[in-house]
Amino acid sequence: MADYVGSQVGLGETVGPVPPVILPCKAGAAITKGDFVKLSDAQDFTVVAAGANDDVLGVAMKEAQAAGEYIPVCVFGIVKMECGGTVTAGNAVASNSEGLPVDVADQPVDEGGTATYTIYYNHVAGIALQSGGDGDYVLIFVGRR
Repeated sequence: MADYVGSQVGLGETVGPVPPVILPCKAGAAITKGDFVKLSDAQDFTVVAAGANDDVLGVAMKEAQAAGEYIPVCVFGIVKMECGGTVTAGNAVASNSEGLPVDVADQPVDEGGTATYTIYYNHVAGIALQSGGDGDYVLIFVGRR
């Protein structure tokens, strides 16, 4: 596991010249700092850990040990995250089943026009600013397109 960001920046912390946008959200369950989260109740900004290809709200900047705790969630900004698989600088990323960033896979196109397709852009959680593999620490520009 490589840390391409450096130990001076903690997991789930923001860096860089871009001012982050941070929302106070209520945890709907235990949440790990540095993982992607999704809304579970938009009425009171309740969030839970994101799963594979979920519509990500942002990144938990603090651990929630139980439901009901309030945590800051970065919805726009540069955040240090642990890769959940291959992440390539410049590529769009989405959440894997553990709430970690992975490259958004290209979908093959049927030029004959006989297949239907699912558009994954609504699952894009941000853009990788550094490349890394499973377990590596990289910078992700969090923000939905």
